[in-house]
Amino acid sequence: MPQVIFLPHEKFCPEGLVVEVEPGTNILELAHEHHIEMESACGGVCACTTCHCIVREGFDSLEEADELEEDMLDKAWGLEPQSRLACQVIVGEQDLTIEIPKYTINLAAEAPH
Repeated sequence: MPQVIFLPHEKFCPEGLVVEVEPGTNILELAHEHHIEMESACGGVCACTTCHCIVREGFDSLEEADELEEDMLDKAWGLEPQSRLACQVIVGEQDLTIEIPKYTINLAAEAPH
């Protein structure tokens, strides 16, 4: 079974996480199942960029992003060539290393009171 490695992120997973998964697993759902509370303002339907992630290893094993995802990614903070929306990343047969960027653009987030 492939492994998904979430690199440490000071807010969402300070220790990082390594987990074996079945092929076909969605990265955003996997993160949430393991209490990595990545943002997903749209509920994971590819309508925002809050679940933007960078696939540091295994990027070439993924299916290509469709046009809608590409259009959404154009709006993401810190876009890189290996950027994807976690709600659209489906694990294949190879290991993946995922980095959650430090910032997101979340226009729906409430300001602290």
